[in-house]
Amino acid sequence: MNVTDTMRLDKWLWCARFYKTRSLATEEIAKGRVTVNGQAAKPARDLRCGDTVALRQGPVARTVQVRALSGARGPAPVAQLLYEETAESISARERAAEQRRLAPEPAAALQEGRPTKRDRRNIDRAQDWGNRWSASIDE
Repeated sequence: MNVTDTMRLDKWLWCARFYKTRSLATEEIAKGRVTVNGQAAKPARDLRCGDTVALRQGPVARTVQVRALSGARGPAPVAQLLYEETAESISARERAAEQRRLAPEPAAALQEGRPTKRDRRNIDRAQDWGNRWSASIDE
């Protein structure tokens, strides 16, 4: 068996530019966000051409087929040649992006909550505090 027939999973994820550092790849694997051929994996797991890797990058889930192994991290166009994303993964990613784009702004739905500075000034103007130094009702 040739040395280039297998490669550590964390190193391949780093070389394929899924994660910025190898330690980030190791953390994501340890958290269970990366599986190989449908099974949980460890960072030192041997990866071969033809394996299927499912991973999460933040909210984005991807499933890729390993096409090649590389011993060094190269430019992005070269890194993209190391894998091929499955058609289901591409369509799911596009659907999720469209849903995020069409989702309403969460803050727009808030009707109540902490008043803004303008709201507080309007409340103070509407209240007749007089010469009171406290808001309690013990006059």
